[in-house]
Amino acid sequence: MTPRDASDDSRWSDLDRPPLNAPALRRALVRDGGHGGLYCDVEVVQRTGSTNADLVALAAKGAAEEGAVLVAEEQTAGRGRLDRQWTAPPRSGLFFSVLLTPGDVPVARWGWLPLLTGVAVATGLSRSAGVDTALKWPNDLLVTVGGEERKAGGILAERAGQGGVVVGVGINVTLREDELPVPGAGSLALAGAVSTDRDPLLRAVLRSLEEWYDRWRAAAGDPTVSGLQETYAAGCATLGRRVRAELPGDRSLVGEAVAVDGDGRLVIATEEGVQEPVGAGDIVHLRPA
Repeated sequence: MTPRDASDDSRWSDLDRPPLNAPALRRALVRDGGHGGLYCDVEVVQRTGSTNADLVALAAKGAAEEGAVLVAEEQTAGRGRLDRQWTAPPRSGLFFSVLLTPGDVPVARWGWLPLLTGVAVATGLSRSAGVDTALKWPNDLLVTVGGEERKAGGILAERAGQGGVVVGVGINVTLREDELPVPGAGSLALAGAVSTDRDPLLRAVLRSLEEWYDRWRAAAGDPTVSGLQETYAAGCATLGRRVRAELPGDRSLVGEAVAVDGDGRLVIATEEGVQEPVGAGDIVHLRPA
């Protein structure tokens, strides 16, 4: 891969935030001689607009293959769901994208990939950071700070060419209270992480992603057989909550989130007794009535 790079004159300006060790990450993650694991390359750039946009463009040109990982120390135009901006100080988080080409899985099941990534991230961080994490449907990572539920990360999946999907992940690792971009944001450090060393955190998350991706592909994308549907539901903080879904077309739906169905949609039971699956939209957790 040859993604856009930029020099960083302030590489060592914040000694509490050392740069990632790209050679060590490659040695730990990249498959040997093109055989074995998922990852074919791990590229770390100092700064870019969006790792997702860069990797999608590389895939479209045939310049990246499955298992390519692009990591940025700083993103200047990172995007969350609904094209929301995602910004953070340099080296304060993990901002990366992975190219996946699940050609042996029916396209109808590819919608599970962002949820799979959420499970993998939450699992990897629980192991490596010792932080109790939860998922807000569809793909926000939640942590608890001072008894309050806060968003510390998010996931964005985009199609890449005819047969690929790029999954992008952003995780706030060492952000301090005065650096949080919006009210309700959090970080692993604020949640009491036992480690904020980004190298082992990234290795743990990528290994977890590989494990879940292999399991899902081995089951031909079946969320039940692979255990993905059950695991996602177990870690989903949205289920059992009263929510408001902001839907396309300026429509909203209020009710209790009761399930995640076989297509990865959130099922909301309304006060009228109707269970409506929601496949896209913004979910707001409401306080109990």
